[in-house]
Amino acid sequence: MIGQSLGNRYEIQERIGEGATAVVYRGLDTRLQRTVAIKMLLAHVDSTTRRRFEREALAAAQLNHPGIMAIYDVNQEGDRPYLVVEYVEGRPLSDFIPSPPDVAAEYGRQICLALDYAHRRGLIHRDIKPANIHITPDNVVKIMDFGLAISGESKRLTALGRIVGTPAYLSPEQAQGLALTFHTDIYSTGVVLYELATGVLPFDADDIGLLLIQQVKKTPRPPRELNPALSPALDAAILKALAKQPEQRFESARAMADALAEAGSHGDRTLNAAAVTAEGLESQEDASASPAPSARGKVRVALADDHRVLRMGLAMMLAATDEFEVVGEADDGEQALELVRTAQPDVLLLDLNMPKVSGLDILPQIRQTWPGIKVLVLTGRAEDQYIMHALRAGAHGYVLKTTAEEELIHAVHDVAAGRLVLGQGVAERVVEGYTARPAAEDDQPGALDRAILTGVAAGKTNDQIAERLGLDPQIVDQQLAQLIAQLGARSRVETGLIALQRGLVSLQDLQRD
Repeated sequence: MIGQSLGNRYEIQERIGEGATAVVYRGLDTRLQRTVAIKMLLAHVDSTTRRRFEREALAAAQLNHPGIMAIYDVNQEGDRPYLVVEYVEGRPLSDFIPSPPDVAAEYGRQICLALDYAHRRGLIHRDIKPANIHITPDNVVKIMDFGLAISGESKRLTALGRIVGTPAYLSPEQAQGLALTFHTDIYSTGVVLYELATGVLPFDADDIGLLLIQQVKKTPRPPRELNPALSPALDAAILKALAKQPEQRFESARAMADALAEAGSHGDRTLNAAAVTAEGLESQEDASASPAPSARGKVRVALADDHRVLRMGLAMMLAATDEFEVVGEADDGEQALELVRTAQPDVLLLDLNMPKVSGLDILPQIRQTWPGIKVLVLTGRAEDQYIMHALRAGAHGYVLKTTAEEELIHAVHDVAAGRLVLGQGVAERVVEGYTARPAAEDDQPGALDRAILTGVAAGKTNDQIAERLGLDPQIVDQQLAQLIAQLGARSRVETGLIALQRGLVSLQDLQRD
């Protein structure tokens, strides 16, 4: 494509990024003599991807704000649609973590002003994170990737109860698969600011399920405790944005911008580049077209399922889009491990119940040995214990075999791009599964209660258990008190013994703990 002209106007000069569905070029608008970025869909992508591409174009076309990457043109070359957008020089916000308090406040203020502009036009971004925010050499914030944006009126783009997003930046309502408002962007901005001001995330866990429950239940540590240089006003603004209930956050992104301007004590002042960081290499990054999972531009997918007919159907479905490459199939767990070792796919579609070795058993090994491979569980098991086990073992997504074809294709895209995907009928069970308690002797506890009981049986204190799980000690105290009452125990020691006797905790659990 290099050197070609699109629409007798846009000269393609250099390829600067590629993802699972699109490639991004630097180009020249020969009519206006300005540098542009050209985002072109890969050939023969599925209809779902085309609709998301169109939504991104329509969403961005409504927005004309200095803090939002501008869209100039939408056209088509043959059967391949493309967007012509502002070429943003600079660096991703992640390069500026951590930043001095006044810098963090100023960047946050600019983010909020841009979001307020989008919100007033009825759009919720839904995926605010450092990778989707660029800082120009003049220290102007540019928000990118409105591919997941939804209307504030519709509240939902995906099916009810489906989670799509980056776990560390999801709002509590996103983590539970609930309807969204503009407050979800405010929460995600709060997470970004917390990380920008302290260098760490407010909530972090290797276990996706525990990370989601932290988003829903855990009170973040005040950022000022991690960075005493933060003013009380900035500390309060970040914590307000991170309130669990949407109505307890700022009433609007503009209100948050005003609070940050006051906290940063510089109002509308523009930061000097030298005050932030030394000049670095200029880059162009489109979060929706992040570096390709493979050098060939296609998402390389491996299939592991003991039902041959299902594998054939999946292979045909993926091949029909011409954006996936099926690199191998396996019909049991042992074959799946060998397939992963030899083929090194970008995404493994994994069934849980397979002969010889189950999908649940091989997940931890895949996570440890090949951390770059994304695993999307595709199963008929919707029980809490399967979902929790899979997420704790390293799955990046969990969808049911009843999922519609377009939703499944979309799920593969999102997992390949690094997003967490919990399908319809799964998302609402995650948090519930982590907090569920046994109603009777023969019932099994949820993952959170099992972890608490394991810690008790191992002789750990509540504070040690809380630290291990990344939760507030108060949450552990409350959960344990209910467990003691539920089990009819008279002490912590007796609680541990009962848990072992009833099989609620195994010796293997204790060894791992």
